[in-house]
Amino acid sequence: MRNSIFLHSAVLFLAALSPALVGAQFQQPTPEELKMTSDPKAPGAAAVYLDYREMDNGPSQFRSFYVRIKVLTEKGKEAATISEPFLKGGTAIREIHGRTIHPDGTVIPLTVKPEDLLAIKIHGLQVNQSVFTLPSVEVGSILEYSYVIDYDLNFLGPPKWEVQKKYFVHRAHFEYTPLWGVLYWSRLPKDAAVKSATLGGYKLDISDIPPIPDEKWMPPIESLVYEVIFHDPVPSTHNGPLSNIEFPGDPGDLADFWRAAAKEWSKGVTEFAEPSKAIKAAVDDLIAPNDSDLDKAKKLYVAVQALDNTDFSRQKTETERKKLKLKEERRAEDTWKQKSGSSEDIAMLYLTMLRAAGLTAYAAKVVDRDKGIFDLGDMSLDQFDSTLVVLGSGGQQILLDPGEKMCPFQTVNWRHSAAMGLRQGPQGDSLVATPAQQYQANSTTRVGDLYLAADGGITGTITIVMIGQEAMRWRQTALENDVTGLKKEFDRELETMVPDGVEAHVDHFLAIDQPDQNLMAIVKVEGSLATATGKRLLVPGYFLEARGHIPFVNEEKRLEPVDMHYGNRVTEQMTYHLPAGMTVEGAPPDTSIPWPGHAEFVAKSSTQPGQITLTQVLSRAFTFVKPDEYPDLRGFYQKVAAADQAQLVLTIAPAGKSN
Repeated sequence: MRNSIFLHSAVLFLAALSPALVGAQFQQPTPEELKMTSDPKAPGAAAVYLDYREMDNGPSQFRSFYVRIKVLTEKGKEAATISEPFLKGGTAIREIHGRTIHPDGTVIPLTVKPEDLLAIKIHGLQVNQSVFTLPSVEVGSILEYSYVIDYDLNFLGPPKWEVQKKYFVHRAHFEYTPLWGVLYWSRLPKDAAVKSATLGGYKLDISDIPPIPDEKWMPPIESLVYEVIFHDPVPSTHNGPLSNIEFPGDPGDLADFWRAAAKEWSKGVTEFAEPSKAIKAAVDDLIAPNDSDLDKAKKLYVAVQALDNTDFSRQKTETERKKLKLKEERRAEDTWKQKSGSSEDIAMLYLTMLRAAGLTAYAAKVVDRDKGIFDLGDMSLDQFDSTLVVLGSGGQQILLDPGEKMCPFQTVNWRHSAAMGLRQGPQGDSLVATPAQQYQANSTTRVGDLYLAADGGITGTITIVMIGQEAMRWRQTALENDVTGLKKEFDRELETMVPDGVEAHVDHFLAIDQPDQNLMAIVKVEGSLATATGKRLLVPGYFLEARGHIPFVNEEKRLEPVDMHYGNRVTEQMTYHLPAGMTVEGAPPDTSIPWPGHAEFVAKSSTQPGQITLTQVLSRAFTFVKPDEYPDLRGFYQKVAAADQAQLVLTIAPAGKSN
C-alpha cells in the first residue's frame, strides 16, 4: 500500500521533454462509440468517461490531462463545461484543446478561449478557475479535451490522483515522475494497484471504475472515493508518545510521521497558550478565588463565547481591519483585545485562559466529521479542522467546544464527536477518538393543542422544545439571518412535516440567543386536516413525523455506510379537542417497535371526554451503520413508516344528538 523510492539520474531525461510530446493525442472514435446510446456497464448513466489520462511530471513541473466523455442524456451535457482551479502566480494553465464529435462523425473544434474567473482570495493568495465549454454538444456527442498545468517549483507538491469520478470510467491511466523519493497511500479496488513506471516513477492503469457514490446519509464523500495520495518523505524518529500505536501493514513511515507530527503540533500549542500578563489580568477580572474549577471554566467559557466568532459572522475585509487598527491574531491576547476571532482563535484563547487560571487543560485537534473521516495513511495535519479543549477537573476529562458558537458548556457539536484527532495529555501526545453523542442529550419534543371542527378544519398551537444539536443548529442559523429570515427557514422545514392541507408557521422563539437554555418555537397551525366519509372523519394518526424524513424505506440496497450524524430522541404529543357530538370510533393501536441496541419506536393513545391524545417517541441511539447491517435498519424504518400510516377515526353524531 505504501512504497518509497529514490530516483536515479535517468529521470533527468524527462526534464528535457516537452509536455506536448508527453501528452495524449486526440484519437478517432470507434463506430461503436459513435453509435452508443446507453452503457450496459453504467445503466441509466447521464454520461461515461471513455478515457481519462493524467500525467504528473515533477522534473518538468507540469501536469497534463486528456479526457474523452460520451454524453448519453440531456443531463450529461453538463460535462461539456470544464472548470479547473489554479493558483494565480504559482500555476498556469495552457495548451487547452478540445472538440465535440457528433454521432455522425462531425467534428466541432473548441475555438473560444477559456474564461479566467476569480474563485477566492485570502491572505495574499488568489485561486482562480479556468472555465471552458465545448461547443455544439448534443445527446450522443463525444467530448474530447486536453490541457497542461505548469507549476512554479515553490508550489509543486506531490499529486493526489482522484481515481473515481462523477461518471463511470471505462479506462484510466495515471503516471507520476517525482523529483525525489516519495511515499504513497492508496484506496483502490482489490484488483488495482500502483506499479513502478519507467525511469523510477509510478503508474496506475485501471478500468471499469464505478461513479462516485451518491447515497443518502453517507459519510463525507472524500472518505469513500478511490484515490492515491503521494507524500514527501519524513525524517525517522522512533521514540515518542505514539510509539505504542498499532499501524496496519508496515508501520515505519506512518508511525514516524504521526509521532513527529504530534510532537511538533503540541509544541506549537504549548508555546501559543503560554499566558501573558494581559491574559492573566483578564482572567483575574472574570473569576473569583473561591470559585470551583468548574465554575472558573464555565465563566471563562461564557466570556469567550460572547466574542465575535468570524466563522459564524462575516470576516472583516483588510480595509476594515486597517480602519479598526486590527491585526491578524498571532497571540491569544490579540483575540481578547479585539473581541473577535475565528473558531480556532477563540478555542486557543480559551485554552490559554484556562491555563492562566491555574487549571489543567489540554488541546485536541480533530477531523470535522462533516468534511471527512480521519485517514491514517494521509500524512497531513490538514485533515484536522477543529480545535477542542480537554479540561481536567475532579478526576474527570471534560471535552469542551469553545470555538463552536452557541455551543453550551460541556457540549460538543456532532461534527467533533466520534472523531479522530490528536490531543495533548499528561502522559504525552496521542491519537484519540472523541466520544460519540449520547442520544438522550439531543431531544426534540413537540406538544400540540389542536382544535378540530366538524368539517375537518383545524386550528391550534404546537410548542417545539429543542435540546442539544437541533437547538444549536437553529441558534447558529439565527446568527446568519434576521428574525424574518429565520422564521422562513423554520417554516420551510415545518412544511415538509405537516399533513397535506395544513399550514404551520412559527410565531416566535424563546431563548434563541441563550445556549444554556432549552430552545422553544411556538408554532401556529390551521387548515383542513380530516377526510369526510359519510358520518366519519378520517384523521392522520400522527400530526407531525416524529421520525423526520424517514430515509431508507424505499432504498432496497446499500453500498456505503450510513452516518446519521448523532443519536437523538423525538417525541410528539398531540391533543385533539373534539367538537360537540364527535366521538372516537377508532384510534391508532398502541405500538412498540424495537431494534435492540439501536433504536425503538413507541406509540400510544389516551381518550378522555371531548379529546384524544396521541403520543409517539422515536429513540435512535445509533450513529453509524455498516452496509451489511442495512437490512435491519431498513426493516426497522419500514415498520415505523407503516405505523405512521394508522388513522384516527371520528364519528359525527346525527343532527340533534350529542354525547
